[in-house]
Amino acid sequence: MPAALITGASRGIGAATARRFAAAGYQLMLLARPSSDLNQLCDELANGGCDVHRAGVDLSDAEAVQPALHALLQEGGTPDVVINNAGMAYTGALAEMPLSQWLTLMQLNLTAVFQVCQALIPGLRARGGGQIINVSSHAAHNAFPNWGAYCASKAALTSFSRCLAVEERAHGIRVSTITLGAVNTPLWDSETVDSSFDRRAMLDAERVAAALLFLAQQPATQVVEDLTLMPAAGAL
Repeated sequence: MPAALITGASRGIGAATARRFAAAGYQLMLLARPSSDLNQLCDELANGGCDVHRAGVDLSDAEAVQPALHALLQEGGTPDVVINNAGMAYTGALAEMPLSQWLTLMQLNLTAVFQVCQALIPGLRARGGGQIINVSSHAAHNAFPNWGAYCASKAALTSFSRCLAVEERAHGIRVSTITLGAVNTPLWDSETVDSSFDRRAMLDAERVAAALLFLAQQPATQVVEDLTLMPAAGAL
């Protein structure tokens, strides 16, 4: 049975992806902040016959990441697929953004991905390969007022993914990004985001989950380096 590790798994894209992969027969290893959402999702999947392991951890806390990953890998083993989905946004002008907000956003959107990859790569190398999929945004390639910190974090994530792909190719590890336009998720309800976008025109998390499964199911002899999904209405 193939296994997938998914971060930010309790809601939105992460939860939709967990359900999609469970239906496709994957064992799951789910990371998210401790919450009733995570517990309910794991119970739902387990009741449906999925072999699911969980780790409640705040990935914005750099010191908590490695211990949580170590415990999860001890319990569930090395996954075939790693999906770095966890992320957040702060909206506000760069000139006025508090350093604490900048550092928290960079930790969750970029450094935590680095930490997850570092923890997983030895096991992936030992088993002869695997796949890492990093969830990025069209903000990596565009500039949006009051979204500068988010744009910078996703641009760095895209560059990180490309460099990691080159370094790990010889070990059989394939690295992909999925580049997304606006997706209708609970992110837009968070206190850190001020936006008036039309959520009805956004991408649906279920369709993003289907695209992630498509990437994960590519044969070991090929890789989709980047898959871009945008709302038909364009950038919102």
